[in-house]
Amino acid sequence: MKRRDMIAAMGTLSLGVAASPFAKGDVLKEPYKVVQKNITTDVVVVGGGTAGAVAAIQVGRAGKKVTLIECVSQLGGTTTTAGVAFPGIFFAWGKQIISGIGWENVQEAVELNGDTLPNFSIPHGRQHWNHQVRLNGPLFSVILEQKCVEAGVDLRYYETPTKIEFKKGFWEMETVGKGITTKIKCKQIIDCSGNAIAANIAGFDLLKEAETQPGTLIFRLGGYDMEALDLDMIKKEYEAAINSGELIREEFRGNIVRLLSSKGDNIQHIRGADSTTSESHTAANIHARGSLLKHLKFLKRLPGCENIVIEDMRTEIGIRETYRIDGLYQITHEDYTSGKKYKDSLSYSYYPIDLHIIEHGVSPKQLSEGVVASIPLRALIPKNSKNFMVAGRCLSSDRLANSALRVQGSSMAMGQVAGATAVIACQRNVSPADVPLDEVRELLRNHGAIVPTGEV
Repeated sequence: MKRRDMIAAMGTLSLGVAASPFAKGDVLKEPYKVVQKNITTDVVVVGGGTAGAVAAIQVGRAGKKVTLIECVSQLGGTTTTAGVAFPGIFFAWGKQIISGIGWENVQEAVELNGDTLPNFSIPHGRQHWNHQVRLNGPLFSVILEQKCVEAGVDLRYYETPTKIEFKKGFWEMETVGKGITTKIKCKQIIDCSGNAIAANIAGFDLLKEAETQPGTLIFRLGGYDMEALDLDMIKKEYEAAINSGELIREEFRGNIVRLLSSKGDNIQHIRGADSTTSESHTAANIHARGSLLKHLKFLKRLPGCENIVIEDMRTEIGIRETYRIDGLYQITHEDYTSGKKYKDSLSYSYYPIDLHIIEHGVSPKQLSEGVVASIPLRALIPKNSKNFMVAGRCLSSDRLANSALRVQGSSMAMGQVAGATAVIACQRNVSPADVPLDEVRELLRNHGAIVPTGEV
């Protein structure tokens, strides 16, 4: 074949390929449309964190339809997304006081990761963290998700409520998410958002301190030998950086040596950290990451720290305190530290008073020997509400009591209580404040929970 004929043949072949539907690249598509969906269910749980995931599993296992609304991509909240993967405390004075669904999930995570539980028979003394359970956070998140799926929970990630109204005995909720708006009709709502966002939208009164506890970004540093560092020199340079305005003392409690010795973990303090809105949460995350970066750059200038690196960092800052409901009963510091008993106690709580102060760090105040606090159902119910509860750190409590009640073990127990109460409320067609407590206790025990007797 002559060269001219070959070129012509190749041109014909090219035209044929271009005309083929298999050769098409970009194609016109119908413009994107936001989908609207309508759902009818028995219970809606807002927030899939420490309390919310347990609440949803309890409702599902008890045979009621439940939808779980979560604004991020995974379950577990503080334990997983924020990286505080050391929940506690489940044992007090040599005896287990929190069990049930939350403890079941903790045990499974420990077993699957080849870890071991602390020896709870050894008193923790002033070192309560010795009774916290170290978990693989990502694994724990997957376990929670699978347990929800097995319980028939309708999981809805990347969604948040925008409107909540009580009409003719039912709650009507509107949520917005990625490419979707949803209208949900339900009998009961459980707010496990941590910030009482659903309670706020529904119109219930909330409480908040003028100065809240600082937030913490969990991370891990590496690339240096602690034993080889000149700590006196590092402390001197640290003070100079603070005095020049390069670093802020309170962000790592004024203790650069502890930052290095702990390699990060739970040491950072970010003033005013608030996850209530997307704007405030964004600001808190930027502040926390920026603080870490400034300290990393500072340390890299020092002998022995030239190769320091961030080995791991959680995706979000952990939040300790925002809003609490004004409930039918407010648990006070005196109630908590005296182990007050209530007729409507349905779960226990055991943790020291653990108020983080931005200027001074934290000095936990342990409970007196033998004291175990309990949580009345009324503290989970907003005043002037119907068919509505909360669980987790936004329960009705004063600031000091809340600093202990907010932790994961207590929140898991509260979540199961709220889930069981919602189930009985649906069955009886009553509000949570009117449920027969003996029926709730029986349901909780049937699902492995440890329940106070209600004797005063």
